[in-house]
Amino acid sequence: MSSSVDEKGGGSDNPHNDSISVYERPKGLRGVYYHPITQIVMVAFVCFLCPGMFNALTGLGGGGQFNPTTSANSTCAVYATYAFFAFFSGTVNNKIGAKRTLLFGTLGAMNIHPDAGWFVVTSGALLGVTAAFLWTAQGSMMLSYCTEAQKGVFICIFWAIFNMGAVVGAAVSFGQNIHSTTNSVSNGTYVGILVLTILGVTIPLLMADPDKMIRTDGTKVAMPRHPSWKSEFYGLWVAIITDPMILLLFPMFFASNYFYTWQFNDYNSALFNIRARSLNNLMYWFSQIIGSGMIGVILDSKRFRRRVRAFTGWGILLAMTFVVHIWAYYYQRTYTRASVPPDSQKMDIYDPRYPAHVWLMIFYGLLDAMWQTTSFWLIGAMSNDTNKLAIYSGFYHSIQSAGAAVVWRMDAIGVPYMNIFLSTWCLVVAGLVFCFPMIYLRIRDTTVLEDEGLVQRDQGIDHMKAKGMIESEVEIS
Repeated sequence: MSSSVDEKGGGSDNPHNDSISVYERPKGLRGVYYHPITQIVMVAFVCFLCPGMFNALTGLGGGGQFNPTTSANSTCAVYATYAFFAFFSGTVNNKIGAKRTLLFGTLGAMNIHPDAGWFVVTSGALLGVTAAFLWTAQGSMMLSYCTEAQKGVFICIFWAIFNMGAVVGAAVSFGQNIHSTTNSVSNGTYVGILVLTILGVTIPLLMADPDKMIRTDGTKVAMPRHPSWKSEFYGLWVAIITDPMILLLFPMFFASNYFYTWQFNDYNSALFNIRARSLNNLMYWFSQIIGSGMIGVILDSKRFRRRVRAFTGWGILLAMTFVVHIWAYYYQRTYTRASVPPDSQKMDIYDPRYPAHVWLMIFYGLLDAMWQTTSFWLIGAMSNDTNKLAIYSGFYHSIQSAGAAVVWRMDAIGVPYMNIFLSTWCLVVAGLVFCFPMIYLRIRDTTVLEDEGLVQRDQGIDHMKAKGMIESEVEIS
């Protein structure tokens, strides 16, 4: 049952918004199951158990291995294939549906046992392929199941649960290595994390079909309307040409996974033994939950207009960027690759210098969560269309993975720590510089029809089809 009402900010006073249908939401247990938050929580637990476990190992530095070069090459392979396939994953998502795309994305598994050698790099490349589809489906669902006013909250809910996966994984690692002062993790850590990852594969099978989803305001989630491969690949071009401001976010996307290499391999792995690395990792991912909550509340605050919230989020990121990187520079200038070889004596949790160093990891976790949450929120502020959001989510993950592939390879070939650190700092600042004019020129207080290039394309196609059917009926009569 549905009725036609005007969109918020629409009606006769606003020519940009057309009337939309409002549907009655299911009741009882069915209503709970089909509630957008329930489905986003399920998506979050998929990421909790799959990429969350990957993050737990990556955060140890060197994937928990004694030789970080092997892990760096493997991670480079992950992000290289990820970058390529993510650019087109939005098209595939719109063709086969977000639920099937999410299921396919969970099938990648990675064995990073320290003696696996070539298998590590090969499995990393395969993981990058599936990860591209998992994250595109996740972004499409997360940003299309919520209303305009809920996007920050939904991102916050997802990010908190997702990062709990890394927290749990890090806690498992810390518990198993709490009495170890070596520089690599035990086999039991890998086995425990692999078991949790396998559980994540089953969750997409239990999720609701996206075409049955109704938002909390009664509007139905719009599903792909022209599921031919030709129209979907053409949609890539339409999404860019009708909204070129998305290009100004590309530097921000590029930096969004670039900074992990210095944090995990060139700081956490370089300076600390496995016990300290495990605790650092635990605190890093736990602080991400706090960081996403803090910025999510600000970005969805009803006290301010959306444009004001966008500029406020940008200002917080700028301040955090300089605080954290000035602090990190103070430490980075004290060591090089030559001064802290992999087999050297590393800093332990009982070292008097340790508390200040772990606080830097905590602040890096806060910055990372705020950066990722704001990036997703800006994408969501540009559109409410499922198709367009899937394509933009693919762009986001493609560009960020390209940056990660570059810097992980730099680390593998032994580029000086200071060079990687300074390039990270510069790229993060550049991302904010390019983002500012996009916010100023593109972010509105509400999304209007003229912002939805794919919707206008589809309406034009539907109009032509309807016109053709009428003409055919006239000829027959």
